[in-house]
Amino acid sequence: MTKIFWRRFCRNKGAVLGLILLLFVVVTALLSGVLINNDPWAMVQQPFLKPGAEPGFLLGTDTLGRDIYSGLIYGAKISLLIGLISTAVALLIGVTLGAMAGYYGGWPDILIMRFTEIFQAIPSFALAIVLVAIFEPSIHSIVAAIAIVSWPPVVRLVRSEFMTLRQRDFVMAAHLAGESAPRILLTQILPNAMSPIIVMASLMVATAILLESGLSFLGLGDPNQMSWGYMIGSARTALRQAWWMAVFPGLAILLTVLALNLVGEGLNDGLNTRIDGRTS
Repeated sequence: MTKIFWRRFCRNKGAVLGLILLLFVVVTALLSGVLINNDPWAMVQQPFLKPGAEPGFLLGTDTLGRDIYSGLIYGAKISLLIGLISTAVALLIGVTLGAMAGYYGGWPDILIMRFTEIFQAIPSFALAIVLVAIFEPSIHSIVAAIAIVSWPPVVRLVRSEFMTLRQRDFVMAAHLAGESAPRILLTQILPNAMSPIIVMASLMVATAILLESGLSFLGLGDPNQMSWGYMIGSARTALRQAWWMAVFPGLAILLTVLALNLVGEGLNDGLNTRIDGRTS
């Protein structure tokens, strides 16, 4: 099964490229303590130093004389953490509610879906702005806001998968064997619904990174955490004077989001048993 997955995944050249880019970003985040030349918060040179103008400052400095390169490397860890944690929380909420709605049906399904539609009726970014503004900008409020606006699509996906799978013979056999509903949900249905959930999760991480960047650009980023979004947000007042302050973190976000989307396509190809007529 694993060999078949990788064969399908590797057929998609874009997915392979995306995986290489993503691994590069992850390794950079993990080795940030080794790769950083200067403290990303320290004022180590004159402000607005152009890229390459001084040895040791490859990407220049910002408005306060902080090293852009160090901020970029450190920001990889923070941006990825925000994306991963907010996605994990959104998946926990969405999978739980979607599983209950799809498996039980009836009034639990009606209540859960009406509750989900309330959140979907509000634009996600606007709701995230309101939530962060209410609870004050911090890493915790940003993660919570992104998770809250990200779970509704998960509910709909999981609900549809569970509604289909609960009619399968193996679920009926589990019922006849006397297995409890929670056990059937966790051991019989959920494993068979994981493929689309995994694909959606990869795309949700990319969306979370973009949401954090958008919030930071509007001045709602955590002022105590050097993320890529924070770097772009701090550059918004000097876009003409110091283009490099926004361009380099912007390119980092672009490449990371592109990598995640390409990997998502590859996962969809690799996990889709209907992609060809071979036995998986």
